[in-house]
Amino acid sequence: MSNIPFSLKSRHIQFIALGGTIGTGLFLGIGSAFATSGPLSVLLGYSFTGLAIYGMMMCLGEMCTYLPLPGAIPQYCARYVDPAMGFAVGWNNWYASSIILCVEISAAAVVIQFWNEEINIAAWISIIIVIIIFLNIFAVSIYGEAEFIFASIKIITIVGLLILALILDLGGGPSRDRLGFRYWKNPGAMKEYIDTGDSGRFLGLFKTLINAAFSYGGVEMVAVAAGEAADPKRNIPKAVRRVFWRILFFYVLGSLAIGVLVPSNEEKLLKGGAGAARSPWVIAIYRAGIPALPSIINAVILTSATSSGNAFLYTGSRYLFAVAQNGHAPKFLLKCSKRGVPYYCVGITSSVSLLTYLCVSAGANNVFIWLANITTIAQLLTWCSICIAYLRFKKALEVQGVSRDSLVYKTPFQPYTAWFALIFFSMIIIFNGFAVFTKGRWLIDDFLTAYIGLPIYFCLYLLYRVWKRSSFVKSSEADIWTGKAALDAEVWPERIPRNWLERFWFWLA
Repeated sequence: MSNIPFSLKSRHIQFIALGGTIGTGLFLGIGSAFATSGPLSVLLGYSFTGLAIYGMMMCLGEMCTYLPLPGAIPQYCARYVDPAMGFAVGWNNWYASSIILCVEISAAAVVIQFWNEEINIAAWISIIIVIIIFLNIFAVSIYGEAEFIFASIKIITIVGLLILALILDLGGGPSRDRLGFRYWKNPGAMKEYIDTGDSGRFLGLFKTLINAAFSYGGVEMVAVAAGEAADPKRNIPKAVRRVFWRILFFYVLGSLAIGVLVPSNEEKLLKGGAGAARSPWVIAIYRAGIPALPSIINAVILTSATSSGNAFLYTGSRYLFAVAQNGHAPKFLLKCSKRGVPYYCVGITSSVSLLTYLCVSAGANNVFIWLANITTIAQLLTWCSICIAYLRFKKALEVQGVSRDSLVYKTPFQPYTAWFALIFFSMIIIFNGFAVFTKGRWLIDDFLTAYIGLPIYFCLYLLYRVWKRSSFVKSSEADIWTGKAALDAEVWPERIPRNWLERFWFWLA
């Protein structure tokens, strides 16, 4: 095991899981999907992807509840599938988390430009980097408290926006105009993309699957935190079960709400703007004639981007720690502070955030798009790896005589759920750059950002396979026991809310 203590409480785990499903993709990125594909395509795209995400999370939750480990995913791949896969997944996850850290910092920089475009963006980048490092370097509990506060702000905001959307749609805004589903009729529910007719509308729908994959990125954070969670057998299943309702409530209802408030041919949506001006939520508020809210929503999007950056520095450092635990990185990375922070891992991961200064010359919005495209494929590869690891984990339980009925958390419809998620994510990986292969759309930059993650992943896999001469792990020899006895010996008292404030947060989680 590790020398990392159990510093994350139940409310931290619940809100980390919740915050992982609410990021800048929901506030900012979803706007480009509406402009390209239309409201019905976005609603369907986020719903289909959400189902696959939930299937993947059930697989991950079962493994994490059985054996919670710091970093988790690379270790499961190494134990149950192939050490080479653990090596590839670990480094893939680390570089993806590190680059997403840059994505979120650049998103925060874009947002700040809503208020002031005169101050050099490098100043804001520096401030955000310092804040994120501060929240991660001193104690795991500080990170947990920060995510608790950030996620609380995001929850309250998105709930408020959904209520506001209902009020505006029914004619409760200043203009008293009842919107209904008029924008689904004109300019239309499904927009054509690249082609015309049914094939164009299908391509528009498929395009939203790619956008949704980026928006859902980070949903697996609860597994990374599992190795530092108090009472993981109780808290991890809770967090995973509630992912379904969070996807339904925030993304499915959120995309429906935006679709009735903003037409897909809205000029501001197509041209974009600084900060929250690119957000369909803010465009809807402008159109409704409510002047005070845009700056408030902008501030929330800023905290959301900072929160996501904070979370991805945490997950990136823990992935690097897990890689070192597997023996795939130098041992000095295993050194932790007295409070359980792997400070070398945090320092190395945070150093990647310096790439965000590319925004100074290339433009924050362009850098945001480049980095987001690069990391989407890495996230999809991680989700595929989780599904493969689960299938091997399930087989190892069967071969070694462990009944799944004895598990604390047993997920339904397996292995069909795992296979569905694996096939779905694989399909998006293969076809995510389809637009560059159509006539007149070939751009080397778009091709590289769509597919560069694939050769990186498989080169890492083959490098380790050749270097260490590793082989696939036989189900009868898969390590499903190391560390389990120590975790099973832990006794956790049931957490009872002490006052009205704690009861409120438990209810909200």
